[in-house]
Amino acid sequence: MTEFARRILAWYERHARVLPWRVLPGQGVHPNPYAVWVSEIMLQQTRVEAVIPYFARWMERFPTIESLATASEHEVLALWEGLGYYSRARNLHRAARILLTDHGGQLPTNLAALRTLPGIGRYTAAAIASIAFGKDTATLDGNLKRVFARVFDVSLPADSPQGEAALWQLAENHLPSGRAGDYNQALMDLGATVCLPRNPRCLLCPVRELCLAHAQGLQEQRPVLKPKTEIPHKHKAAAVIVEQGKALLNRRSPDGLLGGLWEFPAAEVETSSLEAVSTAIHSAYALRVIPLSPMPAIRHTYTHFRLTETPWLCQLDGSPSASSFCWVALPDLVSYPMGKVDRQIARQLVSLLSSSRS
Repeated sequence: MTEFARRILAWYERHARVLPWRVLPGQGVHPNPYAVWVSEIMLQQTRVEAVIPYFARWMERFPTIESLATASEHEVLALWEGLGYYSRARNLHRAARILLTDHGGQLPTNLAALRTLPGIGRYTAAAIASIAFGKDTATLDGNLKRVFARVFDVSLPADSPQGEAALWQLAENHLPSGRAGDYNQALMDLGATVCLPRNPRCLLCPVRELCLAHAQGLQEQRPVLKPKTEIPHKHKAAAVIVEQGKALLNRRSPDGLLGGLWEFPAAEVETSSLEAVSTAIHSAYALRVIPLSPMPAIRHTYTHFRLTETPWLCQLDGSPSASSFCWVALPDLVSYPMGKVDRQIARQLVSLLSSSRS
């Protein structure tokens, strides 16, 4: 065992975070593989604090792979709403069905089989294999990249193929035989609580004396990342159509951003004129609408772009032809899974109509 691994594991035994999907060091049992899988998917690009309540609700409703596999996609997405990156939920659902039909409702224990499942890549497969099944395999997420880049002063960009390969090699070089699960989780915890992206808490770090970046005062400059491109800003108009106490929703295509969720029909616009709104909605959905008045604009930032979306109360001219449309009673909007922008529109609409009646 290397000195780096020894120090990391000793620190973890004293400072491991208590998490609902985790078995702490020294307890002598392996955690529930299904719980580990769900937690690892939820934790992708999402902070632990945000995941914990979603994980609890998920495990209460879907305590087993079979219960998830036999659920409807509507229910799965509704339970996931607000956690973002909805392809993760759809992949969990698809993978559960594959496990039920092809693997007896159990997660496979080897890396190759795990990586055949939807939504499981190299990092997630290694995390599941090491944490849930005790396999000697290293893994590498954003937290681990930062720790290795600082401790070993890696000057290659961590988000380049060469830099990532170097960091994977470091993770594997220091992997302690028989302790991979604790080792990987220790590094995750260290990156999340001590080796922070900004203002790292070096005085509390168990590997401070080994850290080459710290010795040179370069910890704030590691990891090196490629320059970010400017995020584009999109403007959209949404058609909010209400008839006889029901709102018109469209179900998004299963593929792409917010796939499978429900939305108020919306399209990109260059101007906020009535004609531009009407033309954009007709072009995108073959809906003829007459815009009446705007509602407050909603701003949201996605991974690759910023959005300003203005909902417009509209009158429908004709009827929707596509099967993806559905008239939903206003009190039932809450049970239709939506992205954050559409959920805000739904709340605005219900509030607006409630106040107009009072």
